[in-house]
Amino acid sequence: MLIDSSGLSKVRDSVKAKIFFGHQPSTELIAILTVYFVQGILGLARLAVTFFLKDELLLSPAQVSALFGVVALPWIIKPVFGFISDGLPIFGYRRRPYLVLSGILGAISWVSLATIVHTSWAATVAIALGSLSVAVSDVIVDSLVVERARAESQAEAGSLQSLCWGTSALGGLITAYLSGMLLEHFTTRTIFWITALFPLIICAIAWLISESPISKDANESNNTNFISIKHQLGQLRQAISQKTIWLPTAFIFILQATPTADSAFFFFTTNELHFQPEFLGRVRLVTSAASLIGVWIFQRFLKSVSFRVIFGWSTVISAVLGMTMLLLVTHTNRVLGIDDHWFSLGDSLVLTVMGQIAYMPILVLAARLCPAGVEATLFALLMSVSNLGGMVGYEFGALMMHWLGITETNFELLWLLVIITNLSTLLPLPFLNWLPDGNSQTEIPTSQPALAANGEQPFVPDLMSELMLREPESEVVE
Repeated sequence: MLIDSSGLSKVRDSVKAKIFFGHQPSTELIAILTVYFVQGILGLARLAVTFFLKDELLLSPAQVSALFGVVALPWIIKPVFGFISDGLPIFGYRRRPYLVLSGILGAISWVSLATIVHTSWAATVAIALGSLSVAVSDVIVDSLVVERARAESQAEAGSLQSLCWGTSALGGLITAYLSGMLLEHFTTRTIFWITALFPLIICAIAWLISESPISKDANESNNTNFISIKHQLGQLRQAISQKTIWLPTAFIFILQATPTADSAFFFFTTNELHFQPEFLGRVRLVTSAASLIGVWIFQRFLKSVSFRVIFGWSTVISAVLGMTMLLLVTHTNRVLGIDDHWFSLGDSLVLTVMGQIAYMPILVLAARLCPAGVEATLFALLMSVSNLGGMVGYEFGALMMHWLGITETNFELLWLLVIITNLSTLLPLPFLNWLPDGNSQTEIPTSQPALAANGEQPFVPDLMSELMLREPESEVVE
């Protein structure tokens, strides 16, 4: 029995160290990780949404791009959700009820898509509701993680963020290939029905969150909340008025606001090249893995490189590599003897790695800009500015497609759109001097890295963040 007990103890210690990165696998931690996992696994319906808009609602590439821009709104106002959950507790609780509410909203969104949505306006409302659901749950679990990280050492805080992000990435990787394969056998509405079950998991596990009700003295509590929020807003106003903060923030916005051709590429690869959903699922799997490779390369070799250098070179290299899409849209790859499928896989792999490397400094820079006292709020605000830039990019892309006459069947000027969108990524280069001239993570205050990986990354494979946040231009078949 002693041997068995000792062996069991070693297994527990091994699981704690290798799977949970040294954190005790409590019920609350399992609940938090489950929320991140659900966010990742929602990618199951990602391709179904795009095919639904294209084939059943008969939207054009410009309309799809415009829709994706509009439904990004919940991600742009994420800081508001944080203020609401902190200042307006429900039945005395600030976290559990909002998680339950987010799960209900998500289920309603997917059930609506599976049943009553038959117009573009209805689809916009339903998808926006789903976007709101994920944004709210993301704010809540992020706040829980930050609260836990504050009570732990710096090393433990970083490992907790890695554990949360890895759990979400795992969910995305699991569903990457399935998202396409299931479309070969089921209708889009059936997939929406299946997806509607996942937000309900969040409703169930919300009750595992350890949370004590707020003080029974409501007046005193409300006054404290008001004073705290007022003080925080004052600090926030003081922070964003500083040139050293708003200039880099403006650079991030310009970087993200360049037009995107993602929707046009999706229509081109499905209507012109006749790529099937199953193959598109393979591409999603490859690009999800490529994103992880990009993160590893950045962390291993580039995290100490100055912002100006890494933004400058990654922007130029990404623009040059992006031009390789001209080979595909002009069918030159066929002249070179390269099959469309293999070219898309290889090109997506390389461009996603490069796109991820180009995006990682945004997270590091945003974390570095946050002064003590308003770290979480200012970081959320900076990422909202980044998301706003992505929304503008989708809308600019929609206008470009409309002006060039690119439709679901007309791709004659797609080559020109490729050139315009890639050259536009060079527009932020004249503003590189707006960035701090120094090293990146090595200069970040010790309280910041935990905030730099709070789930805002567009490469995290959850449905709404991938649909709504600006992605690297490499995801050409989405």
